[in-house]
Amino acid sequence: MPDQIEKVSIIVSKGSLEGIYPALIMANGARAEGIEANLFFTFFGLDAIHKKRFEHIKVATVGNPGLHFATLAGGLPGVSSVMTHLMEKKMEKLDIPPIPEFIEMISDTGAGLYACKASCDLFEITKDDLVDQVKDIITVGDFYQLAAGGQILFT
Repeated sequence: MPDQIEKVSIIVSKGSLEGIYPALIMANGARAEGIEANLFFTFFGLDAIHKKRFEHIKVATVGNPGLHFATLAGGLPGVSSVMTHLMEKKMEKLDIPPIPEFIEMISDTGAGLYACKASCDLFEITKDDLVDQVKDIITVGDFYQLAAGGQILFT
């Protein structure tokens, strides 16, 4: 029998609905299995934990091959909002919580939420800009120390 995974550290780098939810679902699943989980939000993934942005995450419709329609159509006004609304309705039927609720729920299970210092510096984001569930703003080196001995996933 193979060794059981005891820890996962998930890097969240995209700020779209389809970029954030996989990380949240993986972290939630890990915690449900008793696996230690840490989320490291970097670049546009910071939107998932930014107080002014995390309630307004949209589906990326331009250049998204998973939508199966032309890039030009994805750029039309309102398409992103419509696709986001449709996706949120489908997730609601499956009892998948909205991002703010999911972030709180995952934090409550003991998962660690961290922001990337370099990205925060780049975008001039401070700890005050982030949701209360974020434990700290850490360097990449700190993240690797936190992740040591576990699996690293990149979403």
